[in-house]
Amino acid sequence: MSEPQDRVGDLTGAGPAGEPRWLTPSERGAWLALTAMTITLPGALDAQLQRDAGLSFYEYMVLAMLSEQPDRTLRMSQLAQLTNGSLSRLSHVATRLERAGFIRRERSTVDARATNAILTDEGVAKIVGSAPGHVEEARRLVIDALTPDQLEQLRAIGAAVMSRVDPGSTFPSEPAPGTSPA
Repeated sequence: MSEPQDRVGDLTGAGPAGEPRWLTPSERGAWLALTAMTITLPGALDAQLQRDAGLSFYEYMVLAMLSEQPDRTLRMSQLAQLTNGSLSRLSHVATRLERAGFIRRERSTVDARATNAILTDEGVAKIVGSAPGHVEEARRLVIDALTPDQLEQLRAIGAAVMSRVDPGSTFPSEPAPGTSPA
């Protein structure tokens, strides 16, 4: 077996049995593009929302997910899953959003052990006021940079990767009927 430093110049293709399947140049390029995008895009979206709406990207997603529910209500555990956050993180954010008057929390009438987050009228106004700038930034950074075929490929790629990352994922790929997609 060769030493790792002996292989530094050739970390592509499949190695001998038991060695890692290194990325090919094409795979490496795709991987690096994906990692660059997943590292920098959330920060760019967060900066726009902080500047224009006084919300973090995560706070925006919490409000957006609640706004897409017919009764503007979700269990905290469901909301954490939809926003890809832990219950602890969501609890801290919910406290800030509650203080701002954008949400309220109540015991579930169905299961007294559960807590629901409910989007208030002030929260609706906040998401309605914040959405145009966020959508414009998403369009500027992603949507307008791609052709319709590339957008469909991006959707399919996202679904394929998410099926591996989180096989039980419930993150919506389509907005709820009658709601804004952002």
